[in-house]
Formats: sequence, structure tokens, C-alpha cells
Amino acid sequence: MNRVYWVMGLTKQAFHQHLDRQLKMYEEQQQLIPMILEIRTDHPRMGSREMYRLIQPQSMGRDRFEDFCFENGFKLEIKKSFIRTTNSLGVTRFANQILGLEVTHANQVWVSDITYYRIGDRFYYLTFIMDLYSRWIKGFAVSENLFTENTTIPSLRMALTLSKPPSGLILHSDGGGQYYSKIFLALTKKNGIVNSMCDSVYENPHAERVNGTIKNDYLVFYNPQNYLQLYQMTQKAIYMYNYIRPHQSVNRLSPVKFEELLTEKRVVDKRKKDQKRKETITNITFENQE
Repeated sequence: MNRVYWVMGLTKQAFHQHLDRQLKMYEEQQQLIPMILEIRTDHPRMGSREMYRLIQPQSMGRDRFEDFCFENGFKLEIKKSFIRTTNSLGVTRFANQILGLEVTHANQVWVSDITYYRIGDRFYYLTFIMDLYSRWIKGFAVSENLFTENTTIPSLRMALTLSKPPSGLILHSDGGGQYYSKIFLALTKKNGIVNSMCDSVYENPHAERVNGTIKNDYLVFYNPQNYLQLYQMTQKAIYMYNYIRPHQSVNRLSPVKFEELLTEKRVVDKRKKDQKRKETITNITFENQE
């Protein structure tokens, strides 16, 4: 390898620094596709230059961003329905592990997505991780850019601090680069988490729904004016969503209350099972003594 570095005219350190920059660029560019799609859903006639000014991507300039939009089917003149999140950058994708899966308990599947929130002429980014069974939002992040260390990493660490899921937990997401970056995959591997991705941006409906709920049912009315207020009010919105708001999908309970009752039921069931086992052993022992 040293000879390769020499032929390229680079030191080993410079080569790996260049590689890290390229990987970070790919991570952001993959997340830009579902982000642009979401913006176009809200603003169907917004041009690429206006989107560039709002998103302010770190990995490309205005002209390259415009080309990127055109290459991925977002040119306004073309009446094209963009459905698939392509993988033209040659990066990793994971199989959809929840397709057809029956979700029967908490901490079996977590779903995650990244969305934007606009304040004035700036976009900020919200990342949520929600338990699919209980609807409990277990982790979140509010960031000023789309880098992994500010989006998926802090939200997953928060979720893991709140809950200690068993090995084999499935984390389902879209194809954004933040979900297959090496630092994110190192964190999921360390905690025995199975990575799952949808093939289409429309195959993560529960995560997209919670995005809309937090933004449209809470943040729009809280009306944050800067990044600090956005973080504080997102935190407040999630508390209301988790602890106060009743959810039809979980017997009109709050997600936290629903999961607490499930935990209590499991404890009671285990005690009953243990007691029955003790009684069975006692009876067998008594019969043998006779």
C-alpha cells in the first residue's frame, strides 16, 4: 500500500483524510434526495436554486447542486414522479427487514427518518427514532446540517440511553447516507442492532407520519425563531407526544404509559409462571416422597 500512496503522490494520512471527506460528501448527498422530495411535496414549484439557498448543503456548490437535482429527476420542466431513492453513488443498502413482519412487542423495531424545519430563510434538520409498536419517540436530534454526527448518531445514542433493547432489534430507515456511515454502523453493530432500509421513500410511513405530527401539530404553533428555541420546543413537543397525547394505535394511551403497562404485564406474567413452576416442582417432590 505504501507504494500505492507513493505513486499517487499522497501520504497515507492525506489519502485517508481525502477518503473521509468523500464518504461524508456521499452521506449528505444520499440524504438530499428524500429531503428534496419532501420540499417538493410542500412546495411543488420551488426551483433548485431556491432549494440550495434553504438547504445550504456542505458538500457541493450551487451549480453542482442544480445538476444533482436534474440528475435525480427534480427538474421542474419534466413532469416526472420521483419514487425510488436511487443508489447511483455505489454505497451500501440494507434489505427491508420489516416487510411482512408482524410487530408484536416494544423494542422489536425502531423506525427513523430525517426531516427539515424552516425558520425564515434557513433550514434546520430534525431526526427522530420511534418504537414502531408503542409509538414512543425514544431519540431525537436537532441540527444545522445533515452530517451523521449531528443527526443519526446523537438520536440513536439518546434512544439507547433511554431503552436497553435486546440484541436483534431492527432499526428501519430510508436510504439516507447517515444510516450507513461507518460511525453509525459501528454503533449499531456494537449494540446488536439489525439495519433495515426501505426501497422507496414511501416505505417508511410511520416515521414520516411522526415527522408531520411534530412539525404540524406542535412546532408550527410553538413558532420557534432560532435554533435554540427550535431545540427546546422540539423537546417539549416530544414530551407532549410521548407522555400526554393519547394515541389510537395504542389503546388511546400515551406511548410511555402503554409501554409501561406492557412491562408491568410481562413482570406479572413472569411471576405467575415462576409460581406455577415452583408449585409443580413442589407437587412432584411431595409425590416422590410418598
